[in-house]
Amino acid sequence: MLSPEEHKRYKRHTMLAGFGEHAQLRLKSGSVLCIGVGGLGSPAALYLAAAGVGRIGLVDTDTISSSNLQRQILFSEDQVGQSKLDCAAARLRSINPHIEIITHHTRFTAENALELVSQYDVIVDGSDNFPTRFASADACVLAKKPNIYGSIFRFEGQMSVFAPHLGGPCYRCMLAEPPPEGAAPT
Repeated sequence: MLSPEEHKRYKRHTMLAGFGEHAQLRLKSGSVLCIGVGGLGSPAALYLAAAGVGRIGLVDTDTISSSNLQRQILFSEDQVGQSKLDCAAARLRSINPHIEIITHHTRFTAENALELVSQYDVIVDGSDNFPTRFASADACVLAKKPNIYGSIFRFEGQMSVFAPHLGGPCYRCMLAEPPPEGAAPT
């Protein structure tokens, strides 16, 4: 059930034909894991929080650097040198106090991928390296979770939703094996 404050907050959503309160409640009961809170994870996490996704998990180990600020919109100049996760969590909570933010201060690896993925409904992979992408893609296939993938290189971007458990392709359908180390930029 939506609280009176949530009714006010999500009024524009619930007024949409075909969306309504039922869909907002589905968002509220949903969970998303964002792998990385950098150039792709920052805006994704902001919009997920603003939209009212009830539980958002964040995975990252980096600190904020000034060279990140032009694209990592969760962060500000006064946070340079601080943990991305701690700053991201505080910012997302300030955007929407009605949601839960869970931080995972760890690298997303093949060893912990299935454990992390199994805790969420949808996975948003904004990572910047192939080992993490393959670990998240493989874990999503095993856990039967949608894998929303995005990447940016210079002036080009890619985005896809992989959901083989629903009859679609997986990341390995697009790229069967990681390229040799050093063959592709991160």
